[in-house]
Amino acid sequence: MSVASLSLKQRLDGYERLVRLDKPIGILLLLWPTLMALWIVSRGSPTLTLVLVFTIGTIVMRCAGCAFNDWADMRYDAHVKRTASRPLAAGEIAPWEALAVAAGFALGGFLLVVLATNRATVLLSLVALAITVVYPFFKRFFAIPQAFLGIAFSFGIPMAFAAVLGYVSPFAWWLMVINLFWVVAYDTEYAMVDRDDDIRIGMRTSAITFGRYDVPAVAVCYGLYFAGMAWVGVRLSFGALYWAGFAIAVLIAIYHLWLIRTRDRMQCFRAFLHNHWLGFAMFVAVAADYGWRHHAWPRAV
Repeated sequence: MSVASLSLKQRLDGYERLVRLDKPIGILLLLWPTLMALWIVSRGSPTLTLVLVFTIGTIVMRCAGCAFNDWADMRYDAHVKRTASRPLAAGEIAPWEALAVAAGFALGGFLLVVLATNRATVLLSLVALAITVVYPFFKRFFAIPQAFLGIAFSFGIPMAFAAVLGYVSPFAWWLMVINLFWVVAYDTEYAMVDRDDDIRIGMRTSAITFGRYDVPAVAVCYGLYFAGMAWVGVRLSFGALYWAGFAIAVLIAIYHLWLIRTRDRMQCFRAFLHNHWLGFAMFVAVAADYGWRHHAWPRAV
C-alpha cells in the first residue's frame, strides 16, 4: 500500500505509532528521573508550572526523538523483526513526513522551555536536542551506544536543576551519571531482544559488545546505580520512606535479572518494559520522604 492511498485515519494512526504514543514506556523512563531531580532541587516543593513544563516537555521531546530515530534507522528497521512494522519502515509514512513531525515536536518543546524557564535551561535544551540528533548514528560505530543514550535519557536531571536554581550544581551532574548506569542496564536488556538481527545488519549495541557477559554486565550497572542512589540517600539525609522505596526498587532489579537469566527474547523485553516501575519506585521514595519529613535543604547539594 502506497503512502498516497492511505486514509486520514490510517495516516494519523501511523503518526501516533511513529512517535510511540501507543507505547509510553520511553516517556516514563525519561519522566521519573527528571521528576525525581525536580523534587530534590526544589526540596520537595516544585511549582505546578515546572511539573507541567517538564512532564509535557518530556512527552514532546520523546516524540521528536522517536520520529527522528526512525528516519535515521529506516534502512535498518525493515530487517529487524521487532521494528519491521514501524510506519516508516512499512512505507506508511514518507521520510520527509517523519522529519517534519520530529521538527514540529522539537520546536514545540523548545518554545515551551523558552516561555516557561530561564536562560540556563534553554541552553541545556539545545544540548539535549543535539544529543537526540546524534544518538541514532552512534549505533553505527560506537561499541556501547547505550552509554550515549544514557546521557540523553538523563539530561532532564541537570535541566531540572537549572530551571530551579538558574545553574547546574555538581550534585546534579553526579545524579545524572548515577542515572546513566540504570539506562545502560535497561537498554542492554532491550538490546538483548534484537541481538541476532543487529549482528546481521551490522549494528553496534551493548548486548553484542558484552557478549556472554551481558547478564553480569546488567547486574553491575544496576549495582552501580543503586550504590549511587544509596550515596544520594545518605548525602541528603533521607529517612525510612526513601529507604523503603529504595529496597522495593532493588527487588525489582533482582526480578529483572531473574527474567533475563536465560536470554529469552520475550523475557528480556518484559524486563525492559518493567523498568518504569523501578524508576517510579525511586521517584515515590524521594517525593514521599520529602513530603513526610519536610527537612531542611542540605548544604552539600
